Amino acid sequence: MGIFDRLKTVISSNMNSLISKAENPEKMLNQMIIDMNQQLIDSKKAVAMAIADEKRLEREVIENKAKAEEWEEWEKKAVLAVRANRDDLAKEALLRKQEHESYAGQLGTQWQAQKESVEKLKESLRQLQSKIEEASRKKNILIARAKRAEAQEKINQTMSSIAGNKSAFDTFDRMAKKVDELEARTEAHKELEDASSGASLEKQFALLESSPNAADALLEDLKRKMITSDAGSNGPSEPAR
Repeated sequence: MGIFDRLKTVISSNMNSLISKAENPEKMLNQMIIDMNQQLIDSKKAVAMAIADEKRLEREVIENKAKAEEWEEWEKKAVLAVRANRDDLAKEALLRKQEHESYAGQLGTQWQAQKESVEKLKESLRQLQSKIEEASRKKNILIARAKRAEAQEKINQTMSSIAGNKSAFDTFDRMAKKVDELEARTEAHKELEDASSGASLEKQFALLESSPNAADALLEDLKRKMITSDAGSNGPSEPAR
């Protein structure tokens, strides 16, 4: 029963306090379950040995009862021995019968006590296995809680580090202002380019509207030259002879 007592002490310990003290809660809890299962295996072996003893005692009880029953016949023979004036044989037969009856009674008492003890051991073993299964389920929950707490702690540390580092925020603010200024300059240059392009185009159209078309002027000049040339070639011809 010492095994059961030790294991109950382990299972009934406060796992939450162990988590707070452990460097690696998951590793520690897993090791605890491994240790518990090993102790459970040892407990099963101890119970199996107790059951084997109980079965052995049961066989001895049955055997000695059978022998005691055999000596019942010797009691009848003892009667014959007395009638034949052989008290010595009668005493021997009666003593043998008494010995087997007494030994069978003692074995019966031991067997009954062992049987009751085995039943208690079996019940304790069932409870022990149930507690280990419960501890295993609780282990998974505690590991998940530990991981969440660890993640939250890292987040809190990061947030505290960022909040305590004002220069990082100042740098972000300066970079944001520079980006705003760069965007503003880019937009201003684009507006100027668009305005310059629009003014140049309007100037060209105004020039075309205010002066005659160069192609028309060249065409009119060509026509005048052609008229002059035609008039010269169609002048007075020599009289015929």
